Amino acid sequence: MSSLSPTPRTTVTRGRNRLVTDRDALHALLADALVAHLGFVAGDHPVVLPTAFGVDLDGPDEGGSLYLHGSVAAGWLRSVRGATVCVSFTELDGLVTARSGFHHSMNYRSAVVIGVVREVEDPDERARALDLVVDQMVPGRAATLRPPTRKELAATVVLAVPLAEASMKARAGGPVDDEVDVAAGVWGGHVPVRRVLGAPVSAEDSHDEVPPDVRSRVAAAGSVGFGA
Repeated sequence: MSSLSPTPRTTVTRGRNRLVTDRDALHALLADALVAHLGFVAGDHPVVLPTAFGVDLDGPDEGGSLYLHGSVAAGWLRSVRGATVCVSFTELDGLVTARSGFHHSMNYRSAVVIGVVREVEDPDERARALDLVVDQMVPGRAATLRPPTRKELAATVVLAVPLAEASMKARAGGPVDDEVDVAAGVWGGHVPVRRVLGAPVSAEDSHDEVPPDVRSRVAAAGSVGFGA
């Protein structure tokens, strides 16, 4: 799948100038993001939960697999097993300061994925999905860790959502102001926003030699007070 072809449920109806149809752009956003928001209906009310996630673009679901996980004791699992859910992602790239309140905006990349949740039961796929969730935070980290225990696996539910049904929007650049507001002489522009990571802090019961996977993660994001 090389392009985003939204269904009626994911068709952009406003701000179509910000519509992104390149599926590679969606993949790039998913690679950058650290938090997903899972939306579903629980009984008589909607719920949106922030959650960690992992992505396998070559996964068994149409368009690739978006993996989520949770505790088997979590009440929300009863509402999402086999249900249609909405998973959203947003990366803030800038604050757009216009000459009027009406034209203030933000530079961003955002995506919405809608699909039916599949509970992952195959042991190999479960193991890969859980590794991907860890590697979404720190690439390469999962390979340095011990395998999960049987007790840990029994306490964890792994869910998959197809990436096929999705839409994406993005904005970049400065404000779009009315000519009369520009002529008034008020300053307009935008303030870039980027994520930086601070220097790793060793646990009290750990040695202070930061491993290569963590060092690389910090360096790739742009660090504060930490060398590559």
